[in-house]
Amino acid sequence: MSSKKSSAKMRAKRSQRYNKITMVGISIVVCMLLVVLFVQGQSVKERISANTQKQDELAQQIEDENKRTEDIENMQEYMQSDEYIEKIAKEKIGLVKENEIIFKEAD
Repeated sequence: MSSKKSSAKMRAKRSQRYNKITMVGISIVVCMLLVVLFVQGQSVKERISANTQKQDELAQQIEDENKRTEDIENMQEYMQSDEYIEKIAKEKIGLVKENEIIFKEAD
């Protein structure tokens, strides 16, 4: 009977040792997974930050382009006005209205 008891004790010790080794192995795998997840999380945070900055820059560019478009539309409207046509005629061609007197500076 003593050999059965000692044999059972040895099996129990082996089983305990196997359980400890298994737990250590599982703990190492879990720790490795946590490290990988942490590194991936940092990478994702950096990409989110970069994308947010790029989004802000693009929003500013859109705002600038909308302002530029508005300025161009205003200039087109002004260029079709009689005031602009008259101004260009006076500056470029030297045309004057009837009964208009032009004064020139003496050199």
